[in-house]
Amino acid sequence: MKTQSHRLSVSDRIFHCCVSSWLIFSLVLVLYPLIYCISCSFSSTQAITQGQVVLWPVDFSLKAYRAILEYPLLHSGFFNSLLYVAGGTVVAVGLILLAAYPLSRRDLPGRKFFQVFFVITMFFGGGLIPGYILMMNLNLVGSRWSQIIGAGFSCYNMIIVKTYFQSSLPAGLLDAAHIDGCSDVRYFFTIALPLAIPVIAVMVLFNAVGIWNGYFGGLLYLNKPNTYSFQMVLRNILFVAQLPPEILSAMDPDVVAVARNMLQQLRYSVLVVGALPMMILYPFIQKYFIRGLMIGSLKE
Repeated sequence: MKTQSHRLSVSDRIFHCCVSSWLIFSLVLVLYPLIYCISCSFSSTQAITQGQVVLWPVDFSLKAYRAILEYPLLHSGFFNSLLYVAGGTVVAVGLILLAAYPLSRRDLPGRKFFQVFFVITMFFGGGLIPGYILMMNLNLVGSRWSQIIGAGFSCYNMIIVKTYFQSSLPAGLLDAAHIDGCSDVRYFFTIALPLAIPVIAVMVLFNAVGIWNGYFGGLLYLNKPNTYSFQMVLRNILFVAQLPPEILSAMDPDVVAVARNMLQQLRYSVLVVGALPMMILYPFIQKYFIRGLMIGSLKE
């Protein structure tokens, strides 16, 4: 049996052409800065300052990456960031799951009270100074644990995961598990969590990117250079190099010169190195991203 091919109307062709053109334009806007940064990271400092780099590297050089290898604080900062991302993500996602699943159960005693309690924390908080006092009383100021525990809990993400559990786990599944003698704890770990992998992957991505790119927590609670995150090290380099002249005149000229030279060498290479871990992580999670986010965003 022959099938009649569907012919697009003129308006459909115009619409598809406009959409394709816009997508190509958007791709160029997103892709070109990335290519430019990579090209500059492999170009000489002179070619960059003279504006010779447009798309491809000019005067190919690995000097910028050698400078990264020669600067010890960047090494420690990079591995500290990996530690903070791994530990903070495990703590944050674990707390979210432990709060979201019980709240998704309609037979939880006091469920409405706990929901209201969590939502209130989204609008009212102690503030910056009480948070610092809390960290100080817990003896976490200056400790790496301040960055792992401080990543803590997001009520917004918890609500997304709670809604995912409610919309994806049928009530009959729990009843069948209870009939077979499955406890609530076993049901959570062996049935609920495997079925929630898409939304867990989304939470891992959200928290990992947020911790990796964040530096304000380190600025507040870290006071030892060997505990600084990668973003903190970059912030200090940029801060010293961009101070006003009246302040720079009171500083050690050698420190200022090193910072400025390092800024020119590392301006683009550190962008590439800093973005690389999240770029490697995203392809493994992307297949879960849309499904987990859209299902978890449905209202109860």
